[in-house]
Amino acid sequence: MNDEILNGVLLDEDCYLSLAELSRACSTHAEWVVSLVEEGILDPGGADMRDWRFSAPALRRARTARHLQRDLGVNLAGAALVLDLLDEIESLRQRLARLEP
Repeated sequence: MNDEILNGVLLDEDCYLSLAELSRACSTHAEWVVSLVEEGILDPGGADMRDWRFSAPALRRARTARHLQRDLGVNLAGAALVLDLLDEIESLRQRLARLEP
């Protein structure tokens, strides 16, 4: 039997996280999340940093970027490219699924 403990965060698609909540969910500093916004990886709602709100898909993107950096040594520009390509693949898969009988 596997005794490994898994941690997870379940979020409704309509749920939004603050900058502090997102950085805590990613186990990182808020400055790192700000760098994701500056790189274009995340697009928060809200005009001011104090008012930023991040969606559930933003949490998924941030965690993926974190894994790319930590596990593969990818820089933020590379992570942005990988995330864009993953989004494109998902879009194409959905389109293909609609076309298949």
